[in-house]
Amino acid sequence: MSLLPDINELLARARADLRVGVPVVLQGEDGAALAVAAETLTDARLDDLRALGPAPVLAITARRATTLKARAYDGDLARIEIPAEADLDWIRALADPADDLIAPMKGPLVSQRGGNAALHRLAIALVKSARLLPAVVLVPVTDGTGFAAQYGLTRIVQRLAVPHLDERSPMNEVAHARLPVEASEAGRLHIYRPEDGAEEHYAIEIGRPDRAKPVLARLHSACFTGDVLGSLKCDCGPQLRAALAQMGAEGAGVLLYLNQEGRGIGLANKMRAYSLQDQGFDTVEANHRLGFEDDERDFRLGADILRELGFSSVRLLTNNPKKIAMMEKTGIAVAERVPLKVGETDYNRAYLATKAKKSGHLL
Repeated sequence: MSLLPDINELLARARADLRVGVPVVLQGEDGAALAVAAETLTDARLDDLRALGPAPVLAITARRATTLKARAYDGDLARIEIPAEADLDWIRALADPADDLIAPMKGPLVSQRGGNAALHRLAIALVKSARLLPAVVLVPVTDGTGFAAQYGLTRIVQRLAVPHLDERSPMNEVAHARLPVEASEAGRLHIYRPEDGAEEHYAIEIGRPDRAKPVLARLHSACFTGDVLGSLKCDCGPQLRAALAQMGAEGAGVLLYLNQEGRGIGLANKMRAYSLQDQGFDTVEANHRLGFEDDERDFRLGADILRELGFSSVRLLTNNPKKIAMMEKTGIAVAERVPLKVGETDYNRAYLATKAKKSGHLL
């Protein structure tokens, strides 16, 4: 029946639930679990989780486990046993590295080994996609379907969800209109909306680029602090304006503005990373301490939009060789890499050096 939500719609509902602290039920092949994001968990709900009987565990990524000196027996994650006497502050201290230097001793931490960690892995993927800290409290439940129905909770079936979390959602253009901008009066803005309810992405088309020739293009990840506020901690704002200016000067181009703030971790987590950088960690180390990878973005989104617009080859404005490799892998030919070296300041010099040394940027 079409009135029933499909798995994409249920995942969107689950993300919204997790962001406001509502638990979700995860259903696996051999059991079910109740999952709550550590970041939005409350004292009352922690008490309710404990009242269910089995002791809850905290699932964190291997990156965060390394910082905490905890054993990640599951490879990409660790299941930390939550002691009976541990309170919400204890859980949040494990999830959020803000006070790691003030209180470095968090243990002893006991990691579970053996058993199936598939639902824990699914839970972490869900909170990441909700732009929350990658830490989840889980407790097993005997009847996932019945439990979800009794309490009005969203139920996610693992075998249905995983393929959708691993793959990007199809996008559809929902609107476009002429938009004169400083770089060119011949501007047009296209809005693309993914079917999974995630953030919309934008394409700024300058002039009327010839679809039969490589188009001057840039994949630009949203940066509120740099693009809007003029932050000196990164080079994003200058790159955005320089790319549009070059497209305007040439009379044609396409800038893909992808809503993947903070290398795909969201603005709140980006500010957490900035706070860690103030403590002396570089941008990659900060991401790892939060529990994220170096870069959580999916540049395939840009290739998808370019294809929708009718382009098959680009002259790519970038210093990031990973973008070039991604374009080629997804069928968009890169006829030329156009360097974009602008925006260095006293505040971001170390950040740019880290991008070159650890992320391979051509600076």
